[in-house]
Amino acid sequence: MAKPARLKTPAQIYTSQSRDDAAADIRKIGDLQRDLQRVAAEMNDAIAHITSTYQPRLEAVNEQITTLQQGVQSWCEANRDDLTNGGKVKTANLITGEIQWRQRPPSVRVSKSEVVLETLTRLGLTRFIRNKPEVNKDAILDEPDAVRGVAGISIVTGVEDFVISPFEQQVAA
Repeated sequence: MAKPARLKTPAQIYTSQSRDDAAADIRKIGDLQRDLQRVAAEMNDAIAHITSTYQPRLEAVNEQITTLQQGVQSWCEANRDDLTNGGKVKTANLITGEIQWRQRPPSVRVSKSEVVLETLTRLGLTRFIRNKPEVNKDAILDEPDAVRGVAGISIVTGVEDFVISPFEQQVAA
């Protein structure tokens, strides 16, 4: 005989015991949320301090790297024919590292897409226009009876969320 299916749910750790307990717990939730924000602000302040401390060194190192990269590239461009064996190879080994010349694949850039779409349509080049059919969920919600019984469509209603919003005074910055 097969074992019956077991239903598992997380164990409830705490339950308010009265209306007063619930009110006190909501106050405590608000206190904890504010504490969480304070800790996050402290963390962000520490990150900002660390970043400002290291930023000048990082910029100096990056500047050195950029200068060296430009120098290596200038030398390699001037000696490209020797490095690539007359263009037969695209990679050269310089003992401490490799340099490469790589051709990027073609790409398409479109600016003012509305104008481009109108022009392609006017010229009869609609094969270059993507037509992506997708389900219009807003229209289905407007007319739920029209799609009732259509396989794959279900309208979810009556979902209820429980929200706790501790009262807080907003401070103008």
